Amino acid sequence: MASTGLDGVVAATTRLSHVDGERGELIIAGYPIDQLAEHATFEETTWLLWHGELPTAGQLETFRGTLASARSIPDSTLALLRECARRHVDPMDALRMAADTISLDSEEAAAIVARMPTIVAAYWRLLRGQEPLEPRIDLGHAANFLYMLSGDVPDPERVRGLETYLNTVIDHGLNASTFTARVITSTGSDLVSAVVGALGALKGPLHGGAPGPALDMVFEIGDASRAGDVLRRKIEAGEKLMGFGHRVYKVRDPRADVLAKAAERMFTRGGDMSLYTLARSVEAEALRLLEIYKPGRRLQTNVEFYTALLLHGLGFDVPLFTPTFAVSRVSGWIAHALEQRRANRIIRPQSEYAGPRDRTWVPLSQRREPVARETASIT
Repeated sequence: MASTGLDGVVAATTRLSHVDGERGELIIAGYPIDQLAEHATFEETTWLLWHGELPTAGQLETFRGTLASARSIPDSTLALLRECARRHVDPMDALRMAADTISLDSEEAAAIVARMPTIVAAYWRLLRGQEPLEPRIDLGHAANFLYMLSGDVPDPERVRGLETYLNTVIDHGLNASTFTARVITSTGSDLVSAVVGALGALKGPLHGGAPGPALDMVFEIGDASRAGDVLRRKIEAGEKLMGFGHRVYKVRDPRADVLAKAAERMFTRGGDMSLYTLARSVEAEALRLLEIYKPGRRLQTNVEFYTALLLHGLGFDVPLFTPTFAVSRVSGWIAHALEQRRANRIIRPQSEYAGPRDRTWVPLSQRREPVARETASIT
């Protein structure tokens, strides 16, 4: 019997990440996510996924230099982004189109990862009537992204906040976009094609587009005293509470804890805890009500809730959330593509036919037009 959504089907063996939904556990190449996300730079985590071990000091310095030297995008890519901005194209669509141009002069993994933040930042500035900034080779991957967005060299706390986020979402088992990248790679196609296909999967609202509504809900509530009434009304109307529940996790998403801690640290250093405090109150009330209205469903806080809070704290607008997700996840996509190549067999699942059988061919001259159904008039 077919498995809807491939639930329970094992389609690959991987050494990259392990997701245990029952225990609320995420392991990245052997490291619990809370350890890795809080301490590693994004360059270190990318190297870990691509090579299986954390880099030495020398390897890290070389890798940082390789990424930094590959950040600039061709004039043709910038021209495409200008045209997209003129037409007000959605940022994820612009990123998908621009990512395809990377293959004009490079298909190297490092160049793809290096240019993703440059594309996102350039397009974001163009949408706001600002000129794109040239990347700085003296800044790390996360710091340079923040610089290219705002024009200001970020303080270490903001860099650490973004670094933690990028590390937290870099890979997560065989999710829709990662599976897409592996399927494309299994055909013998190139890395850029795999990444572009993955971007197409990620832009779907059921995959990479959900953090924004989670934040909208917090803003709609506005004050902790209104949380119960607003959330109860949503649940009774059949609305989904964004930021709660997960396809895999049946307990609290471990990434939520990592990002909650990072958000708390960043908001504390910023001196204004009001939004963070409100979000925690909304979370507590949502969990209480979900247990009452949907007992046994185990709808816990997921990564979207604190992603929204952390990225908002960094000054990111909602349309920038999913492109920033892609800036991180591209390293995971490439790691899976490289792993697929090492022991490749084309991914070709079966399907279960449920259509008609034993039809007899009817010549065109004998085919009758369908009879229109009469609709009863309502008076």
